[in-house]
Amino acid sequence: MAGLRKRRARRQQALRWVVVTLFAVLFLLPLIAMFEFTTRDGWDTWRVFFNWKALGETYPILWTGMKASFWLVLLSVALTLVLLVPTVVWVRLRLPRLRRVVEFVSLLPLTVPAVVLVVGLAPVYAWVVYFVGGSSVTLFLAYTVLALPFAYRAIDAGLSAIDVRTLSEAARSLGSSWATVMWRVVLPNIRSAVLSAAFLTVALVLGEFTIASLLNRDNIQVAINQLGKSSATMSVAVSLAALVLAFALLFLLSFAGRRRNRERKTS
Repeated sequence: MAGLRKRRARRQQALRWVVVTLFAVLFLLPLIAMFEFTTRDGWDTWRVFFNWKALGETYPILWTGMKASFWLVLLSVALTLVLLVPTVVWVRLRLPRLRRVVEFVSLLPLTVPAVVLVVGLAPVYAWVVYFVGGSSVTLFLAYTVLALPFAYRAIDAGLSAIDVRTLSEAARSLGSSWATVMWRVVLPNIRSAVLSAAFLTVALVLGEFTIASLLNRDNIQVAINQLGKSSATMSVAVSLAALVLAFALLFLLSFAGRRRNRERKTS
C-alpha cells in the first residue's frame, strides 16, 4: 500500500513538472521570438530604449504614451483602492444586506463591452475636457471603472479569509478609531489581496487600447500601435518590455503572498 502511494505521488509530481514545463515553453517561445526580432540587426533598438533622452527625441509618441501610462497606473491604482477597500470593509461590518448590491455594481463593467462603454464615456469626457482639459491622464477615471470587477473580487476574497468583524470589534474595544482599525488591523491582514487588486489594475491599465484609441488619448498601447507603422523593431521591443514587467509584478505578488502565508503559520 505504501509503495502504491509512493508510485502515485511520483506520477503526480512528474505530471506537474510536465504541465509546468509545457506552459513555460508556451510562454517563453513568443518572448524569445520577439527578442530575436529586435536584435536581428544589432542592439541599436535596445540602446535607444534604455537611453531615455534619445528615446524621447527619436520617438516622441512613445515617450508621451509611456509618461501617460505611468501616471495612469499610479492614479488608477490609488483611486481603485481608496474606493474599494473602505467600502467593502464597511459593507461587511455595518451593511451586510448591501453586499450583493455592491458586488453587482462592481461587476457590472465586466458585462459591458469596451466599445459600448466608450459610447457612454464620450459625453462624460466632453465635460471632463471642458473643466480640466483633454489630458490623457484623465483616463484614470475610466480605468478605475474597468478595474472594479477584478479588484473587488481580489479584496473580497481577502476579507473572506479573515474574521474582520472580530478583529475590528476587538480593536474598537481597546479604544482604536476606525481609521486606526482600517490602517493597522484590516490592511495588514489583507495585504496580499490589496497587492492582487493593485497588480490586476496595473495589468489592465498597461494593456488597455480600445478606450484610449476611440477617445483620441495617448497611452503606451496607442503609442505601440502608431509606432508599429514606422518602426516595427521598437514597437516589438516596447511590447516585450511591457510583458516582462507584468511577469515581474506577478512574480513579486506571488512571493509576497507566500511570505504572508509563512508569517501566519509561524504566528
